[in-house]
Amino acid sequence: MRAATRMALAALTIVLAHAAHAQDALKLAVGQRGNWENAMPELGQKAGIFKKHGLELEILYTQGGGETQQAVISGSVDIGIGVGTGGAMGAFAKGAPIRAFANSMTGAHDLYWYVPANSPIKSMKDAGSRSIAYSTRGSSTNMIVLGFAKHFGIDAKPVAAGNPASTFTQTMSGQIDVGWASPPFGVEAIEQGRIRVVARGSDVPSFRDQTVRVQIVNAAALEAKKDALVRFVQAWRETIAWMYADPAAIKAYAEWVNVPEALARRVRDEFYPKENLDPDRIAGIEQAVTDAIELKFLSAPLTKEQLDRFFQLQPATK
Repeated sequence: MRAATRMALAALTIVLAHAAHAQDALKLAVGQRGNWENAMPELGQKAGIFKKHGLELEILYTQGGGETQQAVISGSVDIGIGVGTGGAMGAFAKGAPIRAFANSMTGAHDLYWYVPANSPIKSMKDAGSRSIAYSTRGSSTNMIVLGFAKHFGIDAKPVAAGNPASTFTQTMSGQIDVGWASPPFGVEAIEQGRIRVVARGSDVPSFRDQTVRVQIVNAAALEAKKDALVRFVQAWRETIAWMYADPAAIKAYAEWVNVPEALARRVRDEFYPKENLDPDRIAGIEQAVTDAIELKFLSAPLTKEQLDRFFQLQPATK
């Protein structure tokens, strides 16, 4: 009897030990591989931060927020990182099974639009009816380009050009008049004088203090993996703190995107204020709804009940 008891206890110990070390898997779609803003899953996983919270991330990189959003809607991934707020609200209003559970980016100073050095365009006001690039339909870059047209009074032709690398090729070859990018992409070309910046996302006043991109989750995954999502946000907070405090994070990022550490540090310090990446900071939502209506991502304002259902922010502690 005692032998049987000991065997049962030993078996239970093995099961509990296995459970303690088991990792919950989360599938992520992340827009724009290499952006500092979206580097938390890659760097945090390599640094062991997500593992510490019992998470194993499977990361799929996309060409922009619209593509990321579609992956979440279809259920092929659990979570989408860096999705335009207006596009996400518009999809939700049409019945898409998505919820926003954290801020990805507040403000739009990181995004910039450029022309080749020999272009006659000196500022966005000069763009007139020329073509202006954005990433994918429903992304924050899509909304900003539409915002440029309204703010600067130009009749520009928005073009979905994909990621910064493909956009650069199209812009430098003359297929598109004004390209878009986000650091670190293009910073060396700016320093070398090959391209000129003609506008930033923050040139549209309403976007300066607005949560322009959010993290979204498939509604079914939110219900099935609630505890894992709470731990995901906790790990995200820790990763951000590490990325702004430890020189090892700059080194890891520079190696990942293959740029000098000095450039990596410039990207972080000049384009991405830490407070803008705070996952708990949701700002300017009333204005975001107004912008989404004006730019035709929404046909009507979301009610308070809809906003409460759409935003499912995760607690700071379990």
